[in-house]
Amino acid sequence: MQHFTKAEIRHIEDRYQDFLKVIKNKFDEGRLARIEKAFRFSNAAHHGIKRKSGEPFIIHPIAVARIVAVDLGLGATSIVAALLHDVVEDTDYRLSDIENMFGTRVSRIVDGLTKLSGDFDAKHALTLKKMLMTLSDDVRVILIKIADRLHNMRTLDSMPAHKKIKIAGETLFLYVPLAHRLGLHAIKSDLEDLSFKHKHPEEYEQIQYLLHNQEEKRNYLVNEFTSPIIDKLKEEGIDCKVEHRLKTSYSIWQKMQKKAVAFNEVYDILAIRIIINSKKGISEKRQCFDVLSIVTDIYKPKPDRIRDWITMPKANGYESLHVTVMGPQGHWVEIQIRTDRMDDVAEHGFAAHYRYKDIRNFENELDPWIERIRELLQSSDSDAFEFLDDFKLNLFSSEINVFTPKGDMFSLPLGSTVIDFAYEIHTELGNKCIGAKINTKLVPISHILENGDQIEILTSENQSPKLEWLKFSASPKARGKIKNVFRLEKNKHTDRGKEIIEELFKKINAPFTSNNLKKLTAHYNLNNKEQLYSEVGMGFLELDDVKDIIGKKSESKLVKYWNITFGSGSKNKEKEETPENQKIDKKKPFLLRENQDNIKFSLAKCCNPIPGEPVVGYLSTDDHVIIHKVKCRELEKFIANQGEKIIQAEWTKFKRQSYLTRLHLQGFDRLGIVNEVTTLISKGHNINMRSVKFETHDGIFMGDLFLYIHNTNDLDNLISKLKTIKGIDSVNRVENLED
Repeated sequence: MQHFTKAEIRHIEDRYQDFLKVIKNKFDEGRLARIEKAFRFSNAAHHGIKRKSGEPFIIHPIAVARIVAVDLGLGATSIVAALLHDVVEDTDYRLSDIENMFGTRVSRIVDGLTKLSGDFDAKHALTLKKMLMTLSDDVRVILIKIADRLHNMRTLDSMPAHKKIKIAGETLFLYVPLAHRLGLHAIKSDLEDLSFKHKHPEEYEQIQYLLHNQEEKRNYLVNEFTSPIIDKLKEEGIDCKVEHRLKTSYSIWQKMQKKAVAFNEVYDILAIRIIINSKKGISEKRQCFDVLSIVTDIYKPKPDRIRDWITMPKANGYESLHVTVMGPQGHWVEIQIRTDRMDDVAEHGFAAHYRYKDIRNFENELDPWIERIRELLQSSDSDAFEFLDDFKLNLFSSEINVFTPKGDMFSLPLGSTVIDFAYEIHTELGNKCIGAKINTKLVPISHILENGDQIEILTSENQSPKLEWLKFSASPKARGKIKNVFRLEKNKHTDRGKEIIEELFKKINAPFTSNNLKKLTAHYNLNNKEQLYSEVGMGFLELDDVKDIIGKKSESKLVKYWNITFGSGSKNKEKEETPENQKIDKKKPFLLRENQDNIKFSLAKCCNPIPGEPVVGYLSTDDHVIIHKVKCRELEKFIANQGEKIIQAEWTKFKRQSYLTRLHLQGFDRLGIVNEVTTLISKGHNINMRSVKFETHDGIFMGDLFLYIHNTNDLDNLISKLKTIKGIDSVNRVENLED
């Protein structure tokens, strides 16, 4: 073991003393003594151990303890556990040592954290299940784990690029929804922005620059907008503060992606927040509605955009009034109205309840959610990806409240249907459901429910679950119950799937080889042939164009299908052939080259990347890679569940081969506009057209261009030129290539 230098020992002591300054007024001497004892013990246990960044390891537990104390507002027991959370994992001490020195409560929390430590690997879903099991035992385990992840994200710079992508993707996929569900808004925002910074560094820097650029203008507009509100609130004697908050860089970028708009077209970049110092003896709800009345006297509200989360708080405890009003600059502005208590809970989530409620009540409020998670965990044989999907659905979905005929209220994910509601009440009611009555009107089981609906479920003894129900069920509970019915016969389905595929191969005169099966699993983004058999046998997957998928090497008139390999990049090595069974080196970037066909390779169908775009590889086998865009949503699932299979990938220059791309055009119709578009494309030397589809309606035209592009430079140049054509309002790339 190496010893620390005097400078390093002084650095550790300084960081600890800074931490003590922040917390010393919150605790009595007895609790501070426990914290001191935990630090001294942890510091001695980690002596000589360093992180990858080169700094002493003990700095990490101190930082996590600070997040636990300041950002989460937790007590001395949690702080002690945070200081000790890596001791059992990384040093020679055992759990029994922790229990002897710090008691049973601390040792149980440390035990829970130790079980969740280390890198997430292919058994990620299993690790996640362990995490959720500990939730029902002591929620502090999860809260400290989130604090641990936040500090790891803040110190990610020392990691290699592929690790950054893996950890950032995993954070977005799991920890952000978990923080959201626990109401930890401030931490959720931090995790989102840090993940965005490491996963999409260029886009992050660009948005930071644009936000900084407009700061002066934004502050002027905020002052102009809030001045009349502040004056009126003072006049009415309402004690409050008026703040403004920016959307996170990540949520701005998400909106730009989702709506295909530029930065300047994202109007709700900021929200105004009015926080009332609540008066005793008057209900908080009434105080908030009084402020709402004052605001809507000054600015006109947007119809149907008043959200009352006070009368009916969100599932994570969030309470606030939201109203969108028309500001003096002609922009819609969102205003959030809440009391100081509501704001504390909104920022710090369930943890803030410690300050306002008895701890036992706090745990009880989590019970309904924990119960739902328990139901998910019961189907332990479920596929890892299915489990992660359903769990994430349960975490991140917005909720609606609906009622039974007797007036009992149930919360369901937004987008839930009649079948979701039926399964929420009882499994048998779901299995036998044929429809429902909503406000005396008959509706089918696929009918999407709205907030406040009162629903009477209709059943039939002859009814049984159908596979197509999965297409319109939104709640994890319903999806789990439906899948369980079909999972009982899993082996039968696997055998049936194999038979179906064998028959298909015979029909098209193709050999039933592992190579051909690999092509199918790669095409449908599956893990292995067993999953392929199962999906086909259960009817989840219909095999289309098998002949085309298997015969991928055949040439078409316009474009050659392509395969690629990897290497060091030297000219000499480019000529060497790579053995077909050679394993891919995960530590080196996978170089994507033109006209090389030694290694099995495929482009992900979910995002259709083209040369020049930021991409990563997913190792479906040791000698086969599937290339995804870095921003692909499907990729997040792989990162979260099989992060060790993610490798860096880089394009070399592509000039000869082409890739199908779809552009969507919108604008104002005029004579000759279609001809101008097609002429412009035909003049471009690097682009071929496959098809053009245009339709016009009331002077507005929409069109889709299907083009063969060599790389992103050619595509960007074409988009820029198309935008200069008079009448064209927008040109956007569409990832889905289906007509």
